Amino acid sequence: MEIKGQAAIVTGGASGLGAACARALAAAGAKVAIVDVNEKAANEIAAELKGVAAVCDVGDSASAEAAVKKAAAAHGPARVLVNCAGVGPAKRIVGRDGPMPLADFERVIRINLIGTFNMMRLVAAGMQGLEPFADGERGVIVSTASVAAFEGQIGQSAYAASKGGVAALTLPAAREFSQFGVRVLAIAPGIFGTPMLRALPQEVQNSLGASVPFPKRLGEPREFAAMVLHCIHNGYLNGEVIRLDGALRMAPR
Repeated sequence: MEIKGQAAIVTGGASGLGAACARALAAAGAKVAIVDVNEKAANEIAAELKGVAAVCDVGDSASAEAAVKKAAAAHGPARVLVNCAGVGPAKRIVGRDGPMPLADFERVIRINLIGTFNMMRLVAAGMQGLEPFADGERGVIVSTASVAAFEGQIGQSAYAASKGGVAALTLPAAREFSQFGVRVLAIAPGIFGTPMLRALPQEVQNSLGASVPFPKRLGEPREFAAMVLHCIHNGYLNGEVIRLDGALRMAPR
């Protein structure tokens, strides 16, 4: 799909990987809606990109519906959805203080997995009624999984489960939406230099980067964004979870 002139929604678009995707899409000529819980940051990125911001809890049906409607009112129904909203707290299933509170597990699943599904179902419903391009394509959905979906570390049970769900969701969604010309993909990033990781001491960052076979460094958000753009451009990519990790395979801890 050619990106120029198309309406795009990026969840978690106010920071990290999401902000990098929003900037890359805008640079390619897309009309970008920034969907995020952080109102101030979302408005700042939207102003920078001459887009629109929508404050949204992706795991809440009404909130997500309102965000999608606001984006459509500004730019028309989205042809592109990039799901980057997510959280990744570390906590053992049974720690020193006893079992993990069930609410902590539920929160991660609600934002990372249910939030991805919620936005997918709403945006795909709008895509299905759009006029197809010459090749029959109507839209592209790219979600964010993680290498933790496959090699979750100790303390990552909730995060790994949520991202495993995102990975497992990709193929059945692609199969279902194929009749409408909507492609569905997911990217499973390794260790990326998001603001959260960049806030760690430099020696910790260096140690994390050294664990990557090659290149021995943290991934750059722009590299994730470049993969998103490639997923949109390459019409034969569909139903796939693409690892973007420098050949990293996570150790147990």
